[in-house]
Amino acid sequence: MTNHTLILILLEIAVIIGLARLVGLAFMRIRQPPVVGEIVAGIMLGPSLLGLVSPTAFATLFPPATAPFLYLLAQLGLIIFMFLVGLELNPKYLRGKIRIAVITSNVSILLPFLLGAVLAYTVLFSINDAPGTSFTAFTLFVGAAMSITAFPVLARIITDRNLQQTPLGTLALTCASIDDISAWLLLATAIAVTRTNSMADALPTLLYLAVFILLMVTAGRWALQRLGRQYNRTGELTQWMLTLIYVAVLLSAIVTEGIGIDVIFGGFLLGVLMPKNTGLTEALKARTETFVATFLLPIFFAYSGLNTHFEVLNTPWLWGVCGLVIAAAVIGKYSGVYLAARGCGVDPPQARALGLLMNTRGLTELIVLNIGLKLHVISPVIFSMFVLMALVTTIMTSPLLQRVYPLRTDER
Repeated sequence: MTNHTLILILLEIAVIIGLARLVGLAFMRIRQPPVVGEIVAGIMLGPSLLGLVSPTAFATLFPPATAPFLYLLAQLGLIIFMFLVGLELNPKYLRGKIRIAVITSNVSILLPFLLGAVLAYTVLFSINDAPGTSFTAFTLFVGAAMSITAFPVLARIITDRNLQQTPLGTLALTCASIDDISAWLLLATAIAVTRTNSMADALPTLLYLAVFILLMVTAGRWALQRLGRQYNRTGELTQWMLTLIYVAVLLSAIVTEGIGIDVIFGGFLLGVLMPKNTGLTEALKARTETFVATFLLPIFFAYSGLNTHFEVLNTPWLWGVCGLVIAAAVIGKYSGVYLAARGCGVDPPQARALGLLMNTRGLTELIVLNIGLKLHVISPVIFSMFVLMALVTTIMTSPLLQRVYPLRTDER
């Protein structure tokens, strides 16, 4: 790396995190989660805005030579972020609501998945310029992208509206927890099929993953519980304990990547298996979350923005297909949640609110899309359509939730 490249990378990072913070604050003022503004900031720095307004400035600030370094930082951010997502998935959410949550979550995955498969068959696969990609792999990725719920964004909306201790809030968190696990397993299958180009050939990869999960649930959890007991004795998260946890996260990511899935699954799995000791969880989040959210995730958003090309949606037909993608995602997710929740006895206002909350996709959607783009299973055209879908479904959540489920006095 030359001195000039180093200076340019540092300048890129400074611009990225600065703009992400400013746009995130602007979105907070209009009652949107700041992560939505940070995603928009990443798109603003890409070819869809900066590259369009000033191609020279875009080419100067983001030359191809610096992309691998941004990619590395983005991947590191995702590994640790997925660890934090897993850390947030707490068994306490499942108490007393497991039947409703399992039914609602699985229906909310099945319906948008089916609509995604129909779109893949009728329209999307024919415009997906990704040579060598099988229809099965493509359909699994489209279905996963349609089905996912952004647990961190949903949790933030619930917290901002002070709903976390209400029946709606706890039910939404429970459903999103199960939805996350099911959707990530679906994505793992999609990745295995993509890399082997056959469902049958993907079975060994999925078997290796199952063995690794079994080892982590047994020996891995035993080791992590010992770490939790050590924290309970001292009441302090020491540097050695933090080092061991971070090393374990990275090693777990290495194993899942080596198996043939993706690095993010290793981080997520370790987070899920961490002892749900309130003190340890909060200490880990306090040491980790701010740096990841302020420094690493904006780099991921910018890297995603560099791969987002809204300019390729240059015909009424493509914009019409994009509209179909958004409509299918919204209708599939909302209808699946609402119908399943009503069938389980949830009252109409809560079922409507739950459908809107589960429809938010945000950052989690971008993770799925970037994996698909990295594996060349989706093209820039499909990537850009689904990025727009992620933005629309996330931005619409808060205002529609306020309309269908306004805060009541007893919930404040």
